Amino acid sequence: MRAAEAIRLVATARTDADLFGADEPARRYRELVAALHPDRLPTDPAVRAEALDAFIRVTTRWQARRVTVLGDYRLGAPVYPGDLADLYDVGDDRLLKLPRRPTDNDLMAREAHALRTIAERGDPRYLPYVPRLVDEFRHRDAETGAERRINVLATAPGLHDLDEVRRAYPDGLDPRDVAWMWRRLLVVLGLAHRAGVVHGAVLPRHVLIEPDAHGVVLVDWCFSAAVGATIPAVVPGHGWDPEEVVTKQPCGPGTDIAMASHCMSWLMGPRAPRELHTFAQGCRQRSLHSRPDDAWGLLRELDQVLDRLYGPRTFRPFTLTP
Repeated sequence: MRAAEAIRLVATARTDADLFGADEPARRYRELVAALHPDRLPTDPAVRAEALDAFIRVTTRWQARRVTVLGDYRLGAPVYPGDLADLYDVGDDRLLKLPRRPTDNDLMAREAHALRTIAERGDPRYLPYVPRLVDEFRHRDAETGAERRINVLATAPGLHDLDEVRRAYPDGLDPRDVAWMWRRLLVVLGLAHRAGVVHGAVLPRHVLIEPDAHGVVLVDWCFSAAVGATIPAVVPGHGWDPEEVVTKQPCGPGTDIAMASHCMSWLMGPRAPRELHTFAQGCRQRSLHSRPDDAWGLLRELDQVLDRLYGPRTFRPFTLTP
């Protein structure tokens, strides 16, 4: 590309797509920079001044694009640091999930596969309990050449993870409040397991609730696996993983059930009644084959325990302000 051609392109381009093209924007950027670089310009002062202005405009727009635009999405501020990726608000109640390391691309692919599988095979009534995969694509960094897999997820406003809930109730939650969270968590696990998917990392920061409507969403499916396969990695920092996760043995529905019961016991803390404590312990047997493996059946058993403790279910308003 000659300098005159590059100058005309910069002058007439109204959008980044006009300037850098849609197919190989990094290549176009390099061509423009090479054509407009001050070391390669003619000696004519007027041409040099015009080219230098174009060079500055190109590099400025490319830097802004490289930082804030991925695919068709212009990133807002990062809203949540995940275990292996940062999530960015891209508008329309959607979050773009960008892995920090290209070596985690396989885990991003696992999440996309799990969410597609659940959406295809799951009961539509319960699909709001999991994120909806809106888009997935690859992005190659123009400077390093590193390629990252990106997932875009539909989200809902007003969600809070269980870490936040527990901080609001440092002495433990009333078991009657934990009851609706537990019930809905078993529903989402039943949904996933019937689709043949094990979440593999049912931890407080991955369980989100909507306090007013008693909604639950289970997020971060990057550690998921098919029933009978192995969970790909251990999430650091909690030590709640069942034996089969740590030892790379086949997983099953009982893998998620054990971690979910741990979450609920942790939420109640010392306020857990003996009946619920015993119920949770039964879900956390050391051997996978000794644990319950049917989340729907376990939900019916939990309802029986709750009915004996508290009688017929009634709606209890819940707030994060004790």
